[in-house]
Amino acid sequence: MARRWTGSLKDRDVTDESLWLSRRQLMGGAAAGLALTTLPGGARAQGLEPNRWEEITSYNNYYEFGTGKEDPKAYADALTTKPWTVTMAGMVDRPGDYAFEDIMAKMTVEERIYRFRCVEAWSMVVPWNGFELADLLDLAGVQSGAKYVAFETAYRPDEMRGVAYPVLDWPYVEGLRLDEAMHPLTIMATGIYGRDIPNQNGAPLRLVVPWKYGFKSIKSVVRITLTDTEPPTSWNKANAREYGFYSNVNPEVDHPRWSQATERPIGGGFFAKRESTLMFNGYADEVASLYAGMDLSKFF
Repeated sequence: MARRWTGSLKDRDVTDESLWLSRRQLMGGAAAGLALTTLPGGARAQGLEPNRWEEITSYNNYYEFGTGKEDPKAYADALTTKPWTVTMAGMVDRPGDYAFEDIMAKMTVEERIYRFRCVEAWSMVVPWNGFELADLLDLAGVQSGAKYVAFETAYRPDEMRGVAYPVLDWPYVEGLRLDEAMHPLTIMATGIYGRDIPNQNGAPLRLVVPWKYGFKSIKSVVRITLTDTEPPTSWNKANAREYGFYSNVNPEVDHPRWSQATERPIGGGFFAKRESTLMFNGYADEVASLYAGMDLSKFF
């Protein structure tokens, strides 16, 4: 299958791997779990000193394993990722349980170097390995009445110690409109920097939608459901005022507790020069038409 999307970001734009892995050290008390980020305009921060190995591997948010920054590293190894099955359900022609290995045998895996922008206003550039979500949906066969795609993270109390606490309404769930899900930029990531995604980062399969805030990029997906109604999403259920269903990167619509007009590139320290945030995280040319005529301050 031919590559269907070619971005402007190159290898030289990618945030240093050590800095990407250690991003959570700068977050302090970050609330919205799955945030990823980007450097505006594809520029790469210069002259940054990589974090120590201990920092790289000890800071992450994956609340199913605890809310502390070191909890995912300490406890995510308990998650069994082999075997792994994704249930395709709802308005599909071929519902059922799809083994991860069978999915991968049918998908075209490629590298995508994407900007990513956290709702908490920090940013980086990440090289993913993965396949277009549209290919997986086509494998299951989308029925004509479907309008939305709902996603669900693994829920395993015996492996995920954090779900014993009502931090969120478990299991973690997310959703996209069907046209967003079928867009060529939307991928299911299986690797980072050419390596398998580690457990604390969402192994073995996670969603990546580069024009949306990172918490939309749901981790460790076990169920995908096609539906004709807008599905619930975890952070929207927890605080609808702060986390909307669409969650598009928009410098003109502030978070209730901070501005979204600028962002802090990861790696430059807490006092690094802030950069202007780009509409749709720099992907407006590709995705703005999806929202033509919509009030983006209402549908945030």
